[in-house]
Amino acid sequence: MRARITPARVTDVQQVLEDHERYWGERDLRSLHLLALVQEFGETCFVARGEEGILGYVIGFVTPTGTGYVHIVATRDDARGTGLGRRLWAEFADVAQRQGATRLKAITSVGNTRSIAFHRSLGFDVEIVDDYNGPGKAMAVFHRALPFDAPRAD
Repeated sequence: MRARITPARVTDVQQVLEDHERYWGERDLRSLHLLALVQEFGETCFVARGEEGILGYVIGFVTPTGTGYVHIVATRDDARGTGLGRRLWAEFADVAQRQGATRLKAITSVGNTRSIAFHRSLGFDVEIVDDYNGPGKAMAVFHRALPFDAPRAD
C-alpha cells in the first residue's frame, strides 16, 4: 500500500472524522481532533494519502521549549502494520527538528497497550504519570530525544 505524506488541511481532518471508526474503532476520540491545531500549526500536521483515501495522519506542534509534541496520530485499519505510523512520526520529527525541537513527546491512556508497544518500538521511553490529565487520570507519557531514526522509505 503506497502512501504519499503531505501537509494536512482542515478538510482532511473533516474527512477523517467522517470515517472515524476506521482509525479508532469504537473509541470516540473525535473531540481530540482540534481543527485549530491544523490551522495554527499546519506545518507540523500531515496526512498519508493513498489511492484509497487518507490512510493515516499526525497532528502535532513544536513547543516554545523545543519539544515536538504529537497530539494525535493514527493509521486506518487497513494500513496498520505497513510502517505508515513510523513514516508519519519520521515526517513530523524531521519538521519539528528543523523548527528547533530537540525532543519528542506524546501521551496515551494507560490502557492503550497497542500504542505503548508501538511507541516503545520507536525508541520512546514511557512513564505512567498519575493525575496527568486531572485527579485520578493517569496517562502514559512518551519521551525520546531527536534525531529520529525510523525508516522513511516506501
